[in-house]
Amino acid sequence: MTKRRILKLSGNDVIDFLQGLITNDIKGIESGLVYAAMLTPQGKYIADFFLAKSGDAVLLDVAESHADPLAGRLAMYKLRAAVEIAQTELHLHRGLGPCPEDGFADPRHPDMGWRAYRPEPQQQDDIDWPALRVAHQIPETGIELTPDTFILEVGFERLSGVDFRKGCYVGQEVTARMKHKTELRKGLAQVSVSGPAEPGTEITAEGKPAGTLLTRAGDQALAYLRFDRAKSEMQAGTATVRATNT
Repeated sequence: MTKRRILKLSGNDVIDFLQGLITNDIKGIESGLVYAAMLTPQGKYIADFFLAKSGDAVLLDVAESHADPLAGRLAMYKLRAAVEIAQTELHLHRGLGPCPEDGFADPRHPDMGWRAYRPEPQQQDDIDWPALRVAHQIPETGIELTPDTFILEVGFERLSGVDFRKGCYVGQEVTARMKHKTELRKGLAQVSVSGPAEPGTEITAEGKPAGTLLTRAGDQALAYLRFDRAKSEMQAGTATVRATNT
């Protein structure tokens, strides 16, 4: 499971501040966990995260690898806004089944369970989260989500990670144009894999580049594909790859 860090954003301007930066409607924290991303002005991925209400403050649950750069970028945008960005000693807890009293349902898919933020580390987690991600086409920070990612290509709308009615945010113009004026030609897909092939292996179709194999769980995997070349049997090294959901 990807190591996470929990930041705390507080201050009188925190809601308006976040609303102008993130892909989703921050006001959704009044009813549960909000999944969102921060983008470059060119519409490319910087970081994805979860936001939760904590009194008058907002908790931000982000991958450890992206925490410091994200905090730095938020501070850059803060200017004179009444917003404080602080580290916390909280730890992410995750599970399946009924959501605990202090937990929040994962908004990306009902089968992704719940998330909670507690002072003590989670002692045990035997759940095969990568297999669940593959089953439901859910991208992971640093694997399917990279600096070259356009969020609509990895299913952010399906994952409740973007709101097209909330108004402007950084990268909004490109994202909206992709939604309303173009047909996606590339993106995240579920594939079946027969044979040995490691994540990162190039996928080809009739000798032409067709994509990249990403997270693998048994004979199923996520892949970034060119949809026009993913209509028949493909290869990843010596393995055979077939798109099962594009």
